[in-house]
Amino acid sequence: MASRQEVRSEETKRAILAAATQLFAERGFEAVSIREIAKAAGCSHTTLYIYFKDKEALLHQLSKGPLQTLAQAMEAALADEKRSSEEKLREISHQFIRFCLGNRNMYTLFFMIKASRIDEEEPEQELQALRTHLFGLLRKAVLLCLPPEVGEEEALAYARIYFYTLHGIVGTYTHSEESLEELLGRLAPTFDLAVDVILAGSKQTMTRSGEK
Repeated sequence: MASRQEVRSEETKRAILAAATQLFAERGFEAVSIREIAKAAGCSHTTLYIYFKDKEALLHQLSKGPLQTLAQAMEAALADEKRSSEEKLREISHQFIRFCLGNRNMYTLFFMIKASRIDEEEPEQELQALRTHLFGLLRKAVLLCLPPEVGEEEALAYARIYFYTLHGIVGTYTHSEESLEELLGRLAPTFDLAVDVILAGSKQTMTRSGEK
């Protein structure tokens, strides 16, 4: 059984994370100070530093669990041998869009704040490594749908375009007042069409390049 001190410590940590989540979502990562987070959590800033060394550590803690859960779902979809390559890509696209629209208040924090190149091979920050891993899964799904003769650089370019498209879809509805289920119910066919259009365009572009 946890001691009273351990319970109190865990409660303080949860309060800090809850305060950071709310303040980051309302005002943005850069605008919020450690002192403001500590005040909202009901503790001193020196107490906060016992648990988190800086705002980046808070950002990582808030993002790590949700992004790992998304990665696991995407990995499972890619490993499903019952699905065709196109079905795998469509499924992980839906997973990504559902995740982002379901976490609209944290979307920018999860993917944009302190971000570096998405195809960076060995990111220094653990959070960026998670983002890069998610992109790698999407890249793998795109590659499965392309002809086997497609080169690595060309495949990377198509994966980037696809990744930007998904973020564009999410960004369009980040501030929508519709619920997640309302959005998905209304727009799922459009999302599927976007997948088909990008794949068709990619294959047509490759065919034209091969004819030159």
